Amino acid sequence: MEPISPKISAFQGVQQMNIPLAAGPRHSVGLRSDGTVMAVGDVRNGQCDVSDWRGIVAVAAGNVHMATNTGKSHTVGLRSDGTVVATGWNGHQQCEVSEWSGVVSIAAGWRRTLGLRGDGTVVAVGRNAEGQCEVSSWRDIVAIAAGDWHTAGLSADGTVIMAGNNRYGQCHVSQWHNIKSVAAGYLHTAGLRSDGTVVATGANKHHQCEVGDWRGIMAVAAGSYHTVGLKSDGTVVAAGSNQYGQCEVSNWREIVAIAAGCAHTLGLKADGSVVATGHNEYGQCEVSKWSGILL
Repeated sequence: MEPISPKISAFQGVQQMNIPLAAGPRHSVGLRSDGTVMAVGDVRNGQCDVSDWRGIVAVAAGNVHMATNTGKSHTVGLRSDGTVVATGWNGHQQCEVSEWSGVVSIAAGWRRTLGLRGDGTVVAVGRNAEGQCEVSSWRDIVAIAAGDWHTAGLSADGTVIMAGNNRYGQCHVSQWHNIKSVAAGYLHTAGLRSDGTVVATGANKHHQCEVGDWRGIMAVAAGSYHTVGLKSDGTVVAAGSNQYGQCEVSNWREIVAIAAGCAHTLGLKADGSVVATGHNEYGQCEVSKWSGILL
């Protein structure tokens, strides 16, 4: 099989750029420019067992809200040949991705994994109690995102399709248009418009959906209770819960990519180094020695 670019696929509508960072509830993952992967944080469930991965072009981490009965996670890697590897918690078969092929982008939610194929279709494996894996009928999808209990797909026409739990209105996106990327948190969804503004829907108890005044945004990420936006000037904005300092990003500069975990935030700098802020009980923010993490 010929290698598939992580940025351009056979389906020319696919536009999602796979960033080389991922954040779970208790761990962080970084993809080096040589295709190897590093991870820090909670190692107890195997989600950090990525040292032998090679030829990786994208990473994803299964996120989950913070609660006493949660925290187990998994990590997913997309190879340059369009196949997928996964490690970590597999209680719902969310790591059973070895037979996938033709994948150009990946996403991971709580207890599930998603793959966007080059033809604009989507595959999913894992927990489906709320219908969050009901994506087999989706077509012309160009980007995907996975929250705890809901899944978002960005269509080539700039609209968004949803599957899964909608108890808090996190799937109320039918009025969205001109969207170029999506992010899914615990109970909310954020969409980046082509004009650099952001929309959000769902649970807003911590003001994580208060993004209506953001401008000049080029990327968005969603944690459990916070939303992060990367501005075109390399600075970062955040809204939502700051209980662990996960929104303390106002002094970040020269950032080119972002990722949001349950209660921590990662930023990739132009020089290939990584900064982090927020919950660090398991060492998930210990990324200061990372280098060579390049887009």
